[in-house]
Parts: sequence; structure tokens; C-alpha cells
Amino acid sequence: MRLIDWIRKSEERLCIPLAGYPGTQLTGSTVKQNEFNAELQARSLYKLVERTGCDGVFTMMDLSVEAGSLGLPVRFPLEDSATIEWHPVKHVSDLQQYKVIDPMYDGRVWVFVETVRMLKRRMHVPVGGYVIGPFTLAGLMMGANEIAMATLENPNLVLATVNFAERVVIAYAKALEEAGADMIAVLDPTCVILSPQAYRQFCSPSIENVIRHLAVPAILHICGNTEHLVEPMCDTGAQGLSLDSMVDFPRIAPKVPGDVVLIGNINPTTTMLYGSRQDVRRETTALLEAMAAYPNFLMSTGCDLPANTPIENITEMVQTTKSFR
Repeated sequence: MRLIDWIRKSEERLCIPLAGYPGTQLTGSTVKQNEFNAELQARSLYKLVERTGCDGVFTMMDLSVEAGSLGLPVRFPLEDSATIEWHPVKHVSDLQQYKVIDPMYDGRVWVFVETVRMLKRRMHVPVGGYVIGPFTLAGLMMGANEIAMATLENPNLVLATVNFAERVVIAYAKALEEAGADMIAVLDPTCVILSPQAYRQFCSPSIENVIRHLAVPAILHICGNTEHLVEPMCDTGAQGLSLDSMVDFPRIAPKVPGDVVLIGNINPTTTMLYGSRQDVRRETTALLEAMAAYPNFLMSTGCDLPANTPIENITEMVQTTKSFR
């Protein structure tokens, strides 16, 4: 089923906050423990859906999985997302050492694949998986500043690294799909630095290839102000755009085709982490009213929620959305 068909079929507005880490509160566990234990992660997410009543769930957001599967060094804080320690690719020849590695043998890849499989056995709502975008994975291999400069000074290196990263992403996305994922979100935050022309040159072809290999809906998520990229993102064939809280949804909504779902974009920190339930209700209601004319809208947060986000705020967001008329 297309994402837009699922939205249209519902008699009420749907709400899927990008909430994985807050589930650790309900199992008394750490983010790091969940990143290495599929049974624990599935239990944390199941309890979160059970408590909040949200209309779908994604695995915990971890942008280091694919890079770690290639052997890049990863730092794992107890209560925060993992990060890559250094970025080894400086020349096209540096990619050769990674071409002999099968990332699907990595243990953490299978933590997330098994999490999807376990959730599908227990959940009555759609289950989504995350993969990193090829350009962002290339940025982890090269370094964010380095890839930004290389788009101007060494585009062949960028394209070679993105093309390599694309194959890794497709393999992981297919594994999540085969485990039962109903949708795949492609996380591509590094693309925010690009102009529309550069996005079409360095990102669009690889995203289109990832989407072509999937039988389930693909959603694109880019952090930051992506108003300048909305149209090229729509051209990739993605069935949904998940955009950050600094994007003005009512302003960009007319640019989005009616069969592409616009997902977001309550502020994950100011409103969801630090705000009161009244703040959440007010912001959620305001966005629902502003987007009332657009049936291709799905209520969510602008980005992933921090682990200590009050569960009550997530519940308030869901309940406010469901009761909106």
C-alpha cells in the first residue's frame, strides 16, 4: 500500500512521532544497551507505543550502523546516539579496502533487523526501519567538511564514495524490508549543505536507486532548513518527506505533490523535551490547523526525540492529533 493511501484511509489524523530513545525510560535501560540488544530495543519500542497510542513506530535512530559495519570506529555514549570517531577516505583508492567487506555480517546490523522482525510479530501498527542516505554515509567516510569542499574541488571522489555507499545502504534496506518493515526512512542530514543543483548531482541518483530496490514506501528525512530542497526531494520518487521544525509547512505544502506525504514537524527540543503538556497541545493544534487543507499531512516531530523527553508530552501530541476535528 502506498503511504498516501494509508493516510487517506484513516478517518482521523495520524501521528507517528520520531520517538525511539524515550522508550528506554519504560524499560529502565540505556540507549547503548538498546543499540546492542534487539529484544530489549523491541520491548522498549513496544512499551512506548502501548503507553502513547501512536499510529506507527520506527526502530531507534542510529546513523552509525552502516559506517560501523564497514569497520569505521564508533563511539557509544550511554544515553546519546553513537558517533563516528574518524573519517578515513581521502582518495578514491581508499575505497578498495572496504569493497571486500560484507556489511551484512555485522552484528549491529542484525540488532536492527531483528528488532523489526520482533516488532512485526507483536505490533498492530506499521513498523518502520531507518537507513542512512548514501551521501551522508559518504560524509561519515570522508568527513562532513571534507565532502562539502570535495563537491567543488574533487567531485569524482564524492561520486565514487556515494556510489560505494549506495550499495551498502541498499543491502541494509533490503534486509529491513525482508524482516517485515512496512516503510523505510532514509536519513540524509548531510544533504542540507547542498544547493538544489548539487543535490541533484550528488544525492538524487543514489536515492532513486535505493527507492527502486524497495517494494515498501520510502521516506526521506533531512535535518535543518530544507525548504530549498523540497522539490528535488519530491523528484526522487519518495512517498514521504520528513522535515525539521524550522521548515514552514504551510509555505512549502503547495510545492509538494498531493500523493507525497508531508511528515512533521513539532520541535523535538523546545516543545517536546522542555515544553509542558500545554505547550505540546498548543503547538500540535496550531500545526494541525495550519495544515487542515492538506490531506497528505502526517503529524510527527521534526526530528528524533531525546531519550529524556517526557512520555507525557509524546502522549499529549498523539491524543491532540487524534481528537482534532
